[in-house]
Amino acid sequence: MHKISVSLSGHQTSISIEKEFFDVLKQIAKQRNISVASIINDIDEKRSADSNLSSELRIWILKQILKTSK
Repeated sequence: MHKISVSLSGHQTSISIEKEFFDVLKQIAKQRNISVASIINDIDEKRSADSNLSSELRIWILKQILKTSK
């Protein structure tokens, strides 16, 4: 498990995610020339209040992988 510390809406929070997912997240951020924090903030802003941010992040990463594999 990898712990990511990020500022969301002005407050610090931590997200636990598997190293493999974090590695892919970093790769996507690098390809898009944006920060990992920027991606996480975007996902956080779009998710529903009752969803888990770590889960939403994993789903987002999976969708990005599936898009590129087509």
